[in-house]
Parts: sequence; structure tokens; C-alpha cells
Amino acid sequence: MSEEKSLNFIEEIVENDLNSGKYETLVTRFPPEPNGYLHIGHAKAICLNFGLTQKYGGYTNLRFDDTNPVTEKTEYVNSQQEDIRWLGFDWKNELYASDYFDELYGFAVKLIEKGLAYVDESSADEIAALKGTPTEPGQDSPYRSRSVEENLDIFTRMKNGEFADGAYILRAKIDMASPNMLMRDPIIYRIKHAEHHRTGNKWCIYPMYDFAHGQSDSIENITHSICTLEYVSHRELYDWFIEKLEIFPSKQYEFARLNLTSTVMSKRKLLQLVNEKLVSGWDDPRMPTISGLRRRGFTPKSIREFCERIGIAKRENLIELSLLEFCIREDLNKTANRVMAVLDPIKLVITNYDKDAEDLIGENNPEAEDGGGTRVIPFSNELWIEREDFMEVPAKKWFRLAPGAMVRLKFAYIVKCEDFVKDENGNVTEIRCTYIPESKSGSDTSGINVKGTIHWVSAAHAKTAEIRLYDRLFTSETPDAEEGDFKDYLNPESLTVLPNAYIEPALADADLDGRYQFIRKGYFCLDKDSTADKLVFNRTVTLKDTFKKPN
Repeated sequence: MSEEKSLNFIEEIVENDLNSGKYETLVTRFPPEPNGYLHIGHAKAICLNFGLTQKYGGYTNLRFDDTNPVTEKTEYVNSQQEDIRWLGFDWKNELYASDYFDELYGFAVKLIEKGLAYVDESSADEIAALKGTPTEPGQDSPYRSRSVEENLDIFTRMKNGEFADGAYILRAKIDMASPNMLMRDPIIYRIKHAEHHRTGNKWCIYPMYDFAHGQSDSIENITHSICTLEYVSHRELYDWFIEKLEIFPSKQYEFARLNLTSTVMSKRKLLQLVNEKLVSGWDDPRMPTISGLRRRGFTPKSIREFCERIGIAKRENLIELSLLEFCIREDLNKTANRVMAVLDPIKLVITNYDKDAEDLIGENNPEAEDGGGTRVIPFSNELWIEREDFMEVPAKKWFRLAPGAMVRLKFAYIVKCEDFVKDENGNVTEIRCTYIPESKSGSDTSGINVKGTIHWVSAAHAKTAEIRLYDRLFTSETPDAEEGDFKDYLNPESLTVLPNAYIEPALADADLDGRYQFIRKGYFCLDKDSTADKLVFNRTVTLKDTFKKPN
């Protein structure tokens, strides 16, 4: 019997809360800010939030925390929805913090009326100077003692658009001596004359994230508000707002965010890569975005499995990118059809093959649960093989083609190299072989044993394709931690384009959802840049982990 998997600490909290009757129904939310595309770190949070309600019942809301109109776009909203559904999850309610702008404004007014918020007109530098340090208390703003009436008047006029950006802010009145710097009268509203992607120009004041987030959770009766460790210090403020406003007491719990080697997770830095055209876009297959991973050929199952394997922890750690690659190999090994593609071609001519062509049978996937089936592969006397499969002067233990050497052609015959042709520069341009008619795969009566097998494509039937070989985006395992600009560590060899590879004709019918193992070369998928006249394939991952760590 398999051992039952132990609960993570979030699951323990949820089980205790449900078993004790603290909550009748579990309600979670995934609350992305629509200011960029989701990445693999968000996938961990998605799997956690939606996974909890799949396991324990209840439901998960998708709520866009859209409180900053300057950075937010409907494009990002759409892409984030697509990513979540692609991962295999769906939400009960699609909600937006902007749905609550009227209610949040009312909450701010309530704090003012209770003497717990005030309008400040200090400059940013003045506020910073009075903030204090972690070891020294801050000082009260000169505007902290404004009357309730005056605060209400100015705040109303802020909402009505009477003032320029930065003229006033609304601050919570908490404790300028608090050891938690976030409790030292945090800003809860600011003036921004900017068009919002949903509310247009209705508002010119917008709540800060810290103010909108907890109250939005409360409005939705979220029982377990799950976020990453950087929000631990925010929890005291989260609870303070809920307590003072006397609203539903959502509770915040923190887990370690995903840190992955050889990449960056900051949306700001990913946006830099996009804006500076260092990648082709948010869905560039080298990006750690969910859309980039999808375009590269990763499957929802492999990403969910990766998130399951890394688990939910309370302490920060660094996860090897090779674990994510392991998960996609495990999935594709069972599901991807085996096909033949020659990436660096050289011509092989079978001089004694006197047929026009014949159809051979190839296995699609011997690892598939249903047996994988078979396909027809055309064979002729002129083939393309990999240049690396021939050596003019063979090395020791060389089991591929060389003068006088024999090798099996996958799904076909044994051939023997009799001669080769060179051009004026001394480069081998053609290999000439004879074949053993009795050695056909599946009905071999030749009695000849060879140690090497190579793949091939019939020259007369081959289709041409562009192949894009992707590697790690950064040369450093921790580009965020290096000195200087993180972009200094971009890998110049993260993309290699092979414009004229040859593929077997069955791949002409490849679709964007298909996954293929190019025999001996790795796992590949069709790219969206493909046209009827030009197929483009992306390498998802090599067959084995070939990455060499930097010294």
C-alpha cells in the first residue's frame, strides 16, 4: 500500500477550522494584480488556492486586485484567465477590487469618522523623514491632528477631482512608534488622475493595495486568505483594518513563494525584458510565464505535478529548474509520439536499393498505456541523416556510420557505409551505403547484429521545418543575487534557430496541442508562428538533463 501523503501546514489549518466548526464552508481566492502575465510562481499559488477547495469543498473566487490604473490592462486580465483555465481550474465568481470602490470609499470615510484616518499634504520626502527607522520611532505628521470635519471635507474634494496628483493622501492613524514600520500611519488612498481599465474616469482617487486587499477578502467572506511570506509584516495591518471596520474577519496565512534557479520572478523585471525586446514577448518560450511555458510545450499536468512535488513550506528555498524539466519529461515520455526529424542533415544514398520507395511501420509510443499505435513512414534510396552520425575517422567505441561500418536505420534496414563524397573544402556532403534486404525491422533474417541505431527521413518525402532550440534564459542560477544589472547575465545561447531541418511527412499534420519526441533529440511542439508553408517547432526539453552548472 502506498503511504498516505502528509498534510501541509495550510491543509492542517483548514482541516482544524472545518472540523471545529469555525467555518461551515471553505472559501479561498486567487487575487492577481492585472499588471503582467502570470508566471510559474503564480502557478504554485493557483494550485494551492484552487486545490484546497477541490479537496475540502467550498469554492475559490478569482479576484483581480486592480487598484493601480497606471499599470493595469484588460490584456493582462484575459491572459490570466486563460492561464488558470489551461492549468485545469475554474472559479466560482469573477470579481474585481474595482467592484468595491464605492464600498472601500465608504470604509475610508468610516475610519475618518472614527478618528482613525486623516488627510496629509506632506510631500513624499517629508513623510519619509518622519517615518523613523526600524530602531527609532517615527514622528507625528503636522496634519495628524486635523479635525474629523476637515478630513471629511478634504477627502470628499479629493474624490471630486479638485486636487492634482500628490496634493493630498489619506493615511490611517495607528502608531508612529510601532516596531512594525507598516503600522506607522500607512497611506490608504492617493490621488491618481488616470483612466481605469474598468471604471474609466469615474474615480481619481484609488485605494492602496494594503487597504483594498483585506477589505475585499472580507466583503467576499474569504475564510483563508493565502499569500506569500513577504506579506507576513502586512498581516498586522490586515487585521487592524478588519477590526476597526468591524467587518467579516478573514484570516491571512503565508507560505514560501517559489524561487526558481536560472530565472527571475519579478513582474517588473519580466516587463523590462519584454519592453526592451530582449525576448519576443510575455509568451516567449524562454520566459517563466505560464503562457511562455505553454508555448514551449509544457503541459498543465507537468506544472501541477511540479507544484505538488515542491510542496508548501514556511521557509524560503530555491528550487532547481531541472525539477520542472524532470516533471515534463515524465509526462511526455508517456504521452508524446515518437517521430523522426533530422536537425543537421547530410545526404545518405543507398546504392543497391532498386525500389522507388516503400512504406515502413513505426511505433508511435511504446511507453503509452494504450500501446501508442503505429504509423506509416515512407522509405527510399535517398535519406537525410544527422551529420553527427557519420565519422570519417571513427573514435573508439563508435557504433554509428564510418567507412566500412554498419548501423541499423530505425524501423528500417541495416546499412553499410561503402564510400563518401567531399566538396572542394573537404566537407563530407554525401554518404554512400548498401543495405541488407533481409534485415528489415520486424522480419530480420540476416543474422547480423549491429550496436548502433540512427534515425533518418526519406529525402523524397521529407518536409522542411524551422527548429528552435531553447535553453536557460540566464547563465547565472541566481541572476537576482548577482552584482550589477540582472540583464548582464542573460544567456546569449538561450535560443538557437535551425532554419532547414527535415521532418517525416506525418508531422505536416501536427497541431498546437500535439507533443512529440524527436527520436534522440528531445521533446518538441509546434509553435504558433507556423504557417502552412513553414512549420516551426520548439524544443520543450532535452531527453536528459544536460545542463552544466557554472563553476
